[in-house]
Amino acid sequence: MAAAATCGSVAASTGSAVATASKNNVTSFQRRGRRASGTNDSGPRLVSITGTRPSVRNGQLLVSTGLPALDQLLGGGLAVGTVLLIEEDKYNIYSPLLFKYFLAEGIVNGHTLLVASAKEDPANILQELPAPLLDDKCKKEFDEDVYNHKTPESNIKMKIAWRYQLLPKMEQIGPVSSSRFGHYYDASKRMPQELIEASNWHGFFLPEKISSTLKVEPCSLTPGYTKLLQFIQNIIYEEGFDGSNPQKKQRNILRIGIQNLGSPLWGDDICCAENGGNSHSLTKFLYVLRGLLRTSLSACIITMPTHLIQNKAIIARVTTLSDIVVGLESFIGSERETNPLYKDYHGLIHIRQIPRLNNLICDESDVKDLAFKLKRKLFTIECITKLRSYDLRSQIYFLSRHLQRKFSIKKNPYFKEPHTLKKIY
Repeated sequence: MAAAATCGSVAASTGSAVATASKNNVTSFQRRGRRASGTNDSGPRLVSITGTRPSVRNGQLLVSTGLPALDQLLGGGLAVGTVLLIEEDKYNIYSPLLFKYFLAEGIVNGHTLLVASAKEDPANILQELPAPLLDDKCKKEFDEDVYNHKTPESNIKMKIAWRYQLLPKMEQIGPVSSSRFGHYYDASKRMPQELIEASNWHGFFLPEKISSTLKVEPCSLTPGYTKLLQFIQNIIYEEGFDGSNPQKKQRNILRIGIQNLGSPLWGDDICCAENGGNSHSLTKFLYVLRGLLRTSLSACIITMPTHLIQNKAIIARVTTLSDIVVGLESFIGSERETNPLYKDYHGLIHIRQIPRLNNLICDESDVKDLAFKLKRKLFTIECITKLRSYDLRSQIYFLSRHLQRKFSIKKNPYFKEPHTLKKIY
């Protein structure tokens, strides 16, 4: 009580001093400090929600995608109110992992989840989420996956100096606590059941929502898209994510995950024919979805089999209606699988579009030549520009040796052996 009285008297004296200074037309300077939590503020204040942070560029509220390297490439994270489109790899092996990282990050931060799928029950998807690395006990396991202890120490230093030190860092080594922005996950383990049971999530499984007697109106959205939009709208307005009405409970983020959108399982025929009867259904769905996201505290990730869509015009419209577009290109079944340059990686990741918020146009990422690798526990992203430079110099070296043998050209003393190049890099 004495402390409260003292604070009150100090505040009263400060207020009277300011009033006196204003009356005498004297400029009064005060040190700006943190305001009390009970103070009513008429000015705009940034929403403070667990698992979010403001963008350093424009103050936009950001959430993590569940992959810190991807957050860095997107400018700090996924902006609230935007759509992240993941172009699935050919055999749909790696895109589901990014989808699960996004959902797992929501559970760790206490966000509300909305999982929609036409292929797999959302309850089964949640059971396959990776386990978070939250405390220092996991550091040893984390380091074992990043640096293989079977490799000699000298080779490790050479590998790091050659491959990592001269490249822009994509990963931040070491596990983080639950209070930090963005987490690492162990892909070899499943999330504890108690975390899933304590989370607030909503599932949309298309076969359970669509009845066989449903009438389809011509020139409208497919029944699956219509039902999903109604479901998302109800969750946003019933649980207070719209932000238009005074909130009776603490603000939170709604993470929306939609799996295999545009596939025939959703009743769409864009993957079956070049000019199908529902060619505009998907673009209408994305247009309405973005309108719902822009006026709510929600972020959405969508995986889509764009490699199956035959009409390139539809792909262009889908890209325009998405805020962020990330493509995954797997090496499985391609010529690059046997290319020595890519032997340490499982595929390429293409940042096709990043948002320029509060503008009508989008940007392209300045970082090119990105490759990903799924290790025993971690999904990592690395830049391979220097590796391509090394590969080019190696080809020049072997070409010069071939010319020397064929035309008896004197050896160039400035050419180095390939193993020497490794030490230089």
